[in-house]
Amino acid sequence: MSVQLLVAFDTNFFLQRLFDGLQQGAVYAMLGLGLVIIYRSSGILNFAQGEMAMFSTYLVWALVGKDGGGGLNIWVALIVAMVISFAFAAAIQALVIRPLGDPHLNPLAVVIATIGLYLAVHELPALFWNSANHELATPLFGRGSVDIAGTPLSYQAIGAVLLLFAAAGAFWALLNFTKLGLALRAVSTNAESASLSGVAVQRTLMLGWGLAVAIGVVAGVSAAGSLNFDPNFMLVVIIYTFAGVTLGGFDSPVGAVVGGLIVGVLTETLPYYVGAIGGEFQLMPAFVLILVVLLVRPQGLFGTKEMHRV
Repeated sequence: MSVQLLVAFDTNFFLQRLFDGLQQGAVYAMLGLGLVIIYRSSGILNFAQGEMAMFSTYLVWALVGKDGGGGLNIWVALIVAMVISFAFAAAIQALVIRPLGDPHLNPLAVVIATIGLYLAVHELPALFWNSANHELATPLFGRGSVDIAGTPLSYQAIGAVLLLFAAAGAFWALLNFTKLGLALRAVSTNAESASLSGVAVQRTLMLGWGLAVAIGVVAGVSAAGSLNFDPNFMLVVIIYTFAGVTLGGFDSPVGAVVGGLIVGVLTETLPYYVGAIGGEFQLMPAFVLILVVLLVRPQGLFGTKEMHRV
């Protein structure tokens, strides 16, 4: 008992868990922003978002160089991978999602299509590379750390949070100060009316999918920067991401950020203080959180409640 209490009230131990939680939460939030972009523009939950980020991470790894030498700079590789992923996602929207018709009229077909994409993209790394464990030889922010109250805070954690706020700020500016943002909001509200007003609905949806997956590249590389990765490394991440977006609200960028950070901190701290959580029950808090939010406040903390005329 005394050992457990000592660990529970060890300030350095708690800070380390908090820093790790913020780093993971930033990844969940960035991936969640991509889900929000697609959901706001088309009403679709893209279950393949995590796998697209995983495949994009492999692209960055290949562009940097498998042994860390002879390849592109990590930031240049990230930008190239974002461009490739943008085009890939736009093509998927045009060739796979668009032919299914309005997702509001045929939601089951769209859900099945995104699950099919999940399964297909999951196998892509094995077609091009050896899909065994890999490591980014040069992470985005290096491998150093700074000391905060006697606890190391890694550059990766700091960088992940900074990237999150940069992505959230860019998304906010896009929605509020650009024609594309206005088009995305118009299409999400009423695609038919937007089309009659001169908005190129299908092109807007393609751009929305491209932006969502491009943000996912940053999330994937941030997640892979601190571990060895393989085709399965985003499976748990996307579950926590859905928990964060469910908590924050699927139509709220602010909700994606806040929800992702909350889930990251909770999942990195609770297992060390609650004995029943961890091991085979590692994912239990995420599923419980999703269930509770859906029962108590389905629109999430920052989401918009749907109003139906009687």
